[in-house]
Amino acid sequence: MGEVFAGRYELIDPIGRGGVGAVWRAWDHRRRRYVAAKVLQQSDAHTLLRFVREQALRIEHPHVLAPASWAADDDKVLFTMDLVSGGSLAHLIGDYGPLPPRFVCLLLDQLLSGLSTVHAEGVVHRDIKPANILLEATGTTRPHLRLSDFGISMRKGEPRLTETNYVVGTPGYFAPEQMMGAEPDFPADLFAVGLVALYLLQGRKPDSQALIEYFAAHGTPGAPQGVPEPLWQVLAGLLQPDPQARFRTATGARKALTAAVEMLPDAGPDDEPVEVFDQIGPLPDGFGPDGPVSAPQTPVQALGGAVGAGQTSPPQQPLVAGQQAYAPPPVSMSETGSFHLAPPPRHPTPPPRPAQPYTPPGPPPAHPGAPLTTAPDPAQAPTAPARHGTVPTRAYTEAAPYQGPAAVPSAPAPRTRPGPPRVVAVPVLLVALICFAVGIWALTQT
Repeated sequence: MGEVFAGRYELIDPIGRGGVGAVWRAWDHRRRRYVAAKVLQQSDAHTLLRFVREQALRIEHPHVLAPASWAADDDKVLFTMDLVSGGSLAHLIGDYGPLPPRFVCLLLDQLLSGLSTVHAEGVVHRDIKPANILLEATGTTRPHLRLSDFGISMRKGEPRLTETNYVVGTPGYFAPEQMMGAEPDFPADLFAVGLVALYLLQGRKPDSQALIEYFAAHGTPGAPQGVPEPLWQVLAGLLQPDPQARFRTATGARKALTAAVEMLPDAGPDDEPVEVFDQIGPLPDGFGPDGPVSAPQTPVQALGGAVGAGQTSPPQQPLVAGQQAYAPPPVSMSETGSFHLAPPPRHPTPPPRPAQPYTPPGPPPAHPGAPLTTAPDPAQAPTAPARHGTVPTRAYTEAAPYQGPAAVPSAPAPRTRPGPPRVVAVPVLLVALICFAVGIWALTQT
């Protein structure tokens, strides 16, 4: 399994590399789908500011591949986009070389459609080139183009992140005014679109500098070899060195392209169909169409052990028609991180025994050949009719009713006389007599 970024994005394998970061195929654990994740390589303030500016762009259009979300983890940041697996226009030219004019017009129409939405948001792309124009893996059906990589794009009126007289972009796709250090504007993007169209029609990178010099010296040249004249008139309007003589909007260029397509010859029956292949390749081991694939585990393996010596696995119960085989539930971790115990093994239930008739025992025969006689069964005797009424009391309960446990006789307690003990009473009486005698003697002396 790959590295999980910010607890959500699992990086699987690198699929490309840009100017400021590598592009990975990743699995979004929250949305349960594969995405393309662009991871920042550098952490300096200048590159990080460009990164933040690109991920802040939110444009919804079928032919625009803008960032969808972003995340940060320690000193790394990334943003994600839809995963486009058909490669870029550079891959397509590498597979087929020059493309048929009608196929080029279809791609050019989609590119101008997406660019018109980008310009409507006030954004100048500034880096339109074949490597930044991606394709869905549509096979031989209608192609689907996506304009991507807004790393150096900017809104009109925003402060520039480069120094004065410093050109940003890809050499060979600059507009003449960009080389002069002019402020980025929409016609500069349209000039790059014209160069991309020539690249698709001729199968090689055009010499933009020689083309600009020829336009400046001799005006609009004739149509190059392999380019139909109606289509060249549209491309010449995109490639004018003077931005004032160029198409001003992508919508205007798209309308002119639609009119030119009506004058193009139809595709011949011998023309080879253009197929857009899957350029990313199969998923690595451990990943499937629905995300990471975990190897199935038995309950014994999940508990960290196996059947040891002398232990046998539970017997398998034979299946009955219409009954499904018992499958133990998958062992998963609880919310506290502990493992759930596996269910106890199911033992087979023995089949019920057939009922046997009861045969009462009887005396053995007296001798061989004597007829077997059986004693009458009391249980089979006729039952006397029950009498209803007052039930008489049994004799043993009437004669000696229950009185409870018999009392055990106890020894008589010793009798005690009231008053003080004799040892105390005798001295007290003597003292009282002495006092009485003294009192009488005192009375007789007076």
